[in-house]
Amino acid sequence: MTDGKELAGKVAIVTGAGRNIGRAIALALARAGASVIVNVRSNRAEADSVVREIEAAGSKAVAVLGDIGVEKTADVLAEAALKHFGRIDILVNNAALRRERPIVDMTYAEWREVVNVILDGAFRCVHACLPALKKNGGSIINIGGMSAHIGSKDRAHVITAKAALVGFSRALAHDLAKDKITANCVVPGAIDTTRPATVQQPAHHLTHGTITGERGKSEDVAAMVRYLCGPGGRYVTGQTIHVSGGAYLGS
Repeated sequence: MTDGKELAGKVAIVTGAGRNIGRAIALALARAGASVIVNVRSNRAEADSVVREIEAAGSKAVAVLGDIGVEKTADVLAEAALKHFGRIDILVNNAALRRERPIVDMTYAEWREVVNVILDGAFRCVHACLPALKKNGGSIINIGGMSAHIGSKDRAHVITAKAALVGFSRALAHDLAKDKITANCVVPGAIDTTRPATVQQPAHHLTHGTITGERGKSEDVAAMVRYLCGPGGRYVTGQTIHVSGGAYLGS
């Protein structure tokens, strides 16, 4: 990937950007020259930390707290980007809930909570940003999940929502091609991320090893997002791209 400023003058919104993959994506886009709206659900300290790192890298950023599962949040993010930076060129739908619950015990409310953030939240963010994205063309990146392609126990809600992002990305690619907007789904594999002490390692991480012999870093996923948002990725749209070290080799 380039070390240049290929995204200079561009503006990005990254949801769930306080830590791990979302944080790495926000930083990668900023290092490429983009100004970034850093969205986190509620942790102001995390958001401010990412903003400081972006500013230290020479780019601009604004932290916007808001739950992607709440309907108005998408509009708040779009309005913040336009207020502070005057445009929107990149939307990265990364916010997600990764709960585990056996289907026999899962309530409809638990199902809806996860699907609402991952899938409905992505829809709302796209809708809110589309008027601005259409002005200059742009990039929409939906962050998928490997379990949506290989399956995993106790994750019916997460798997369903993440799998739907693949179809959503393809549909967007068709609908928005005339507006010079690309839409792709980037799927992280077994990535080393910081998890709360109470959260277990996902089962599919233990059963699907990489062929490279090592786990990936959040920066590996961020590098792919940066490429797709840059000038070199403008001919790539409607694709599902796995960043997994070969842990998943399907189509």
